[in-house]
Amino acid sequence: MIVALIAACEIGFWVLLAAGLGARYLLRMPRLGLGLLLCEPLLEVVLLVATALDLKNGAEPNWTHGLAALYIGYTVGHGHRTVKWLDGHAAHRLGGAPKPAGPPRYGMARARHEGKVWLGTLVGAAVATVLLQLAIWYVDDPSRVTSLESWRYVAWRAAGIHGLIALSYAIWPRKAPAGETGVTVEKERAQR
Repeated sequence: MIVALIAACEIGFWVLLAAGLGARYLLRMPRLGLGLLLCEPLLEVVLLVATALDLKNGAEPNWTHGLAALYIGYTVGHGHRTVKWLDGHAAHRLGGAPKPAGPPRYGMARARHEGKVWLGTLVGAAVATVLLQLAIWYVDDPSRVTSLESWRYVAWRAAGIHGLIALSYAIWPRKAPAGETGVTVEKERAQR
């Protein structure tokens, strides 16, 4: 049941996102669009409540409960950035706004960008850890929570790997090809 609910929340996220951006830019109803976009966090609340109820009703804590915590953590850590990015592109394609600038491609500017994205992963891992710890305390049976405990390590392993990748941009910054500056193509267009 939890896996189906995670899939439904992911599908619901994209449906609400498309409906919100469509209402905002195609129907020219920005308030309705904003209202639809603000409903997206409710999906995570539904998943959180359903997971808690599943555990309360005596379900054996397993990988589905851990996956739900990671999904909620990822959404908290990266959801806002994803919505903002897609909103900028929808404003450009559907609303006539200028094309949003992409991330820097070279040098320390790219390293800073990757570091900011990694901070979202850290937030996600922290949220998932808190949710998993709350579930462990809620179940209150050390013999039944080993699966939940292992998901904490999954969250921090993913954050660590992502951190190493982000750090590699600072240690080995990519240089701009000859004749090209470190400024993104979009910024160059805006300067013209």
